[in-house]
Amino acid sequence: MWAAGRRWGRQQRALLWGALVAAWEVAWGQLRYSIPEEMPKGSFVGDVAKDLGLQLPALSDSGVRILDKGRTPYFALHGKTGHLVTAERIDREQLCENVHRCMLRSGVIVEDEMKVYGIEVEITDINDNAPSFREAEKELRISETTTPRSRFPLVKAHDPDSGTNSVQSYELSGDEHFSLAVQTGPGGDQRPELVLTKALDREEAAFHELVLRASDGGEPARTGTARIRVAVLDANDNAPVFSQTEYTVRVPEDVPVGSTLVTVIATDADEGLNGYVIYSFHTISVRASQIFSMNSETGEISLKDNLDFEELSSHELEVQARDGGDLSDTTKVVISVTDVNDNAPHILTQSALNEISEDAPSGTVVALMQVQDRDSGPNGEVRCSIAENLPFHLEKSFEDYYRVVTAEELDREQVSEYNVTVRAADGGSPALWSSAVLWLRVLDVNDNAPVFAEARYSARVPENNAAGALVLRVRAWDADWGQNARVRYRLGEGRVRGAPLSSYVSVEAETGALYALRSFDYEEVREVGLWVRAEDGGAPALSSNVSVRLVIVDENDNAPQVLYPPAAPLAAGAGWAGVELAPRSAEPGALVAKVVAVDADAGQNAWLSYELAKATEPGLFRVGLHSGEVRTARFPLARDAARQSLVVVVKDHGRPALSATATLTLVLAESVAELLAELGSAASAAAPGEPAGSLTRWLVLAVAAVSCLFLAFLLLLLALRLRRWRRSQLLAAGSGALRGVPASHFVGIDGVRAFLHSYSHEVSLTADSRKSQLRFSGASCCDTLPARPPPDEPAPLLGEDPAAPPVSSDNRSFSETSSFYYFCAFFLPPSASSRVVRFGYRESKLRPAARCELVALALGR
Repeated sequence: MWAAGRRWGRQQRALLWGALVAAWEVAWGQLRYSIPEEMPKGSFVGDVAKDLGLQLPALSDSGVRILDKGRTPYFALHGKTGHLVTAERIDREQLCENVHRCMLRSGVIVEDEMKVYGIEVEITDINDNAPSFREAEKELRISETTTPRSRFPLVKAHDPDSGTNSVQSYELSGDEHFSLAVQTGPGGDQRPELVLTKALDREEAAFHELVLRASDGGEPARTGTARIRVAVLDANDNAPVFSQTEYTVRVPEDVPVGSTLVTVIATDADEGLNGYVIYSFHTISVRASQIFSMNSETGEISLKDNLDFEELSSHELEVQARDGGDLSDTTKVVISVTDVNDNAPHILTQSALNEISEDAPSGTVVALMQVQDRDSGPNGEVRCSIAENLPFHLEKSFEDYYRVVTAEELDREQVSEYNVTVRAADGGSPALWSSAVLWLRVLDVNDNAPVFAEARYSARVPENNAAGALVLRVRAWDADWGQNARVRYRLGEGRVRGAPLSSYVSVEAETGALYALRSFDYEEVREVGLWVRAEDGGAPALSSNVSVRLVIVDENDNAPQVLYPPAAPLAAGAGWAGVELAPRSAEPGALVAKVVAVDADAGQNAWLSYELAKATEPGLFRVGLHSGEVRTARFPLARDAARQSLVVVVKDHGRPALSATATLTLVLAESVAELLAELGSAASAAAPGEPAGSLTRWLVLAVAAVSCLFLAFLLLLLALRLRRWRRSQLLAAGSGALRGVPASHFVGIDGVRAFLHSYSHEVSLTADSRKSQLRFSGASCCDTLPARPPPDEPAPLLGEDPAAPPVSSDNRSFSETSSFYYFCAFFLPPSASSRVVRFGYRESKLRPAARCELVALALGR
């Protein structure tokens, strides 16, 4: 009872140690199982799911599968139960010939975790093979002179099974002359020998029939037999003797077929037929018989098939030498195969990604690969590498498994896909290598904003353009891909002359085409500045802006506008009319009148030229081409009519050119009285029912009023002159530049502009400052007088206080302007003063620019 309990305690301890060892192996990623050979397909091997701690419902989703390492798959993983089962019937003798312990190695990969677990399955032997002899019938030739107790080696039986299932015993039956002896070799193998127990007599029996039976140790035991026929010969008293009891040779596995590996030598002291030795394989495996051949006469063992170190690294042969008298000797030949680097590493991709996001963090696993080399030693040591210019590197995972991981963050805009070449080289000399290519596409992330082709855009748009006309196209590119690279355009917020920008232009969302929604007028809008935004289709969307400048180009759409002479009251719309005084004593070239006109256009479209289209006396007057000044071309003659009518055509330089006409009436007279008389007669002729005395009375009253005002203005002017002279000493430095203005400054092609320019200098001197300040009037600094105020006010000029309120000629009082006219009349000839008096009552109806032009006209005379 005590002994039974003791045995039970030992069994419990053995089971406990087995469980601990299994748990330790699982923790280190190694599973071991054992099954007998010849089990049917689908037989249970082990519960992998339980041993690895995997949950059955998630087993199929985790990507758990068996790694076959490129060989025949002997095992399979049941998807529902997690059991490891056999994939086919396993024959231990076929897999592990001449191997004491047969181990099959495989592995399990869990793709979700990118982990690999090793599996070792030991295939145990069963007694499924009976012993067999290489030769079913064997003939021995023994001399009759052979002494009893002589021994003759017999062919060994071969049993592919191992352990106790291999050959365990031999039995001999058939004759009293012979018995069986079994010798144990150096490796523990049994070698049967035939022992002569009784002397032979050829005359009594020339042949003896024997049966050799070999039995294994299986349950039940299996047996194999060989028939031995002994022929009794005449005497042969010397047996062959080998020079060595064992021959050992080392050959590389790449030795060419047909090479002689070793030569065995046996000698026989007999002569003649009894001394003639013949060599043969006595004991040889089936595979060795396919590789090696024996020359029966020379004893040379040569190669008839390629050696493979990875298949079998050592071969043991037993060679027999027999003479003509049937005496023999045996020797052992051991051929060791040395490894040669004849196998390149083999790369198997067990799991790999085809796509990866460009924002994947560094260290993301891309692929799991297994690298194998069938060579051994340094020839089987494998080094794996990836090109240094790629953002990937290798990490060793388990045994011969490697993981390809990202070394840094990827950028699809730089490289959209990778061909990652994994190179594996062994340690042989020369080294052998192989490679595997992983194709990986980088998925886009919206990390790039659209970029415009130009830093800024500008276009010139002619005015009076058609609504809906294409202005320009903006173009932006996005380095991303797909929806993230789809660019849409829209206008930024803004206003033009108080109206929304969207009422002037629009942009097409898909193409970036900018269209004008209305017709532009250069006289109203000279330039339009706007922003266009490009936005991609990512989430969140990224955008960028670009500045667009539209410059409105002027066209000749405004005809010249005549400011002087003014329109005739009774003939509005029928042209222009005016009355001027021309002395009959005027010399050729004398200025008698000036036509003043403006053009609302700009540039070449506003350049004006004047031409005399019609005249009462064609050769009496001429008109300045660019100034519009009417001058005498010759001396007036007595026969010339007192009243001359001139029609002046004003043209611009546009294409096509636009024009306007002005009608001037010149009266050839020496004084204002003659002028008034001529005007009176003209008025009487025009209105015969109106009394002439009434007109004369009003003219006399006007002359008297002008004379009184002139005297008052003369006194005021003298006072101002004295005061100015006193201050000239203090302002000598500041006014020196003005006193030095040459006379040519006031006379030129455009006399009006020159006068106004100089006049604006004169009146801008301050009385309370020791430093002169220059103030330029916007209406007097233009090449031509504008018909309407410009859309954009000019910037302050030199010496102008930006905070000071602007001085407008529109706010100038009538008395100041009239007084200035009287001052001009005082210093001018009668014809010029009469024009000032005549047009003084109209000045309040004219724009400031027109009033300045009339004053300049008078002073220019």
